[in-house]
Amino acid sequence: MSHPIHDSRYSWLRLLITLAIAAVANVGMWAVIVVMPAVETQFGAGRAEASMPYTLAMIGFALGNMWLGQLVDRLGVTKALIGASILSAISYLLATLAPNIALLSVAHLLLGLGTSIGFGPLIADISHWFMRRRGIAVALVASGNYLSGAIWPTMLSGILARDGWQQVYLTLAVLTLVVVIPLSLLLRRQVPVEAHTTAAATAKINARSVGIPPRALQYILGLAGIGCCVAMSMPQVHIVSYCVGLGYGPAVGAEMLSLMLLGGVVSRIVSGLVADRLGGVHTLLIGSILQCIALFLFLPYDGMVSLYVVSVLFGLAQGGIVPSYALVVREYMPPQEAGARVGFVMMMTILGMALGGWMSGWIYDVTGNYQLAFVNGILWNGLNIAIIVMLLKRSRPRRQEALV
Repeated sequence: MSHPIHDSRYSWLRLLITLAIAAVANVGMWAVIVVMPAVETQFGAGRAEASMPYTLAMIGFALGNMWLGQLVDRLGVTKALIGASILSAISYLLATLAPNIALLSVAHLLLGLGTSIGFGPLIADISHWFMRRRGIAVALVASGNYLSGAIWPTMLSGILARDGWQQVYLTLAVLTLVVVIPLSLLLRRQVPVEAHTTAAATAKINARSVGIPPRALQYILGLAGIGCCVAMSMPQVHIVSYCVGLGYGPAVGAEMLSLMLLGGVVSRIVSGLVADRLGGVHTLLIGSILQCIALFLFLPYDGMVSLYVVSVLFGLAQGGIVPSYALVVREYMPPQEAGARVGFVMMMTILGMALGGWMSGWIYDVTGNYQLAFVNGILWNGLNIAIIVMLLKRSRPRRQEALV
């Protein structure tokens, strides 16, 4: 049962606008990965220290998903987008002026906060406009994050090589303002109250069938999100530095990152289609298992051609995991709390990325290579799989009882 606004022509138009915003708003999450070797050289930093701007950006990104998600629930997505894009532009500028790693990291904390508007808050907003096709809608908006990482690092590599990383950041500051603010004004329409009522009734039925209170499910999903994203962060955060260490150079690493993220876009779309048929929990388990298998492939293969192939496979394996968390939240929790609930779970996944990014750099500094960092990711991935299997075991008997 759904409201006429769900899955309507306007819903799909709104989806396209939202995806365009996400492709630009999310670039702050990926820019620091590409410039990390240049930052390391400029400041004479170790690998773990050079990873700190990324880690702080992810902390800001995580907190922003929760805080801006709550703001979207109260004020609507347009006002939140305008404020966040201005904050991002200011943060890019401050980063270019930073005289040391510490202040550069603070600038990236603010950048992560502004950039976060392009992920969880947009996912929560678009989820209100779909019912039958919510899986693919959420997956497409979440793909904006990967599209951003696949497109912009390669496009900006010429500026990086010619003019340095500061010019890259100034370019991104202007791009964010001139694209995000005008497009955000097209999203001022609000969801009808009746549509929220219909979605709330469906979520209540689902929550009763699974037998787990919404708050408890939120925390369980958050813990699972940390596990999967510590694992996910190893290749995504360190692939450029990994290639530099192997002698392939930053350009090759940037290409592998782009291929990885393009594979993630394909994975997210396919996972969205699967989730519309199987539901969020089953889709989440499938993605987690595939990611673990792909991580194992990084251990024996470090040749250039092999890494290109494994990078693509990793992207194809893991892209649908994070959107699946948002789908589970929307399937089992009240729609009026979508921004806050989705934002919390997204926050935990991103904290996992931040933790994993730092841990992998620290392991490299201690051991001199990334082999144990990959093993560390595999172990955290195992924790995530165990939690999702537990959720399925809890829910299956209750669903069987409901059928009886």
